[in-house]
Amino acid sequence: MIRVAKNQKARAKTEQAKGKAEEAAGRAVGNERLTAKGKADQVKGDTRQAKEKMKEIFKH
Repeated sequence: MIRVAKNQKARAKTEQAKGKAEEAAGRAVGNERLTAKGKADQVKGDTRQAKEKMKEIFKH
């Protein structure tokens, strides 16, 4: 169970980093779709991270 939680936390961080990179690349080349996709990935990562924090809070 602990391994799964760590995996989900790592996945959240990866999504956030990927989103930031996509957003920056989209802005650099003027691609609005890539910028929007990057923002969406960041939100997805933020949501996953918040979910994992809530699970951790209620576990104790």
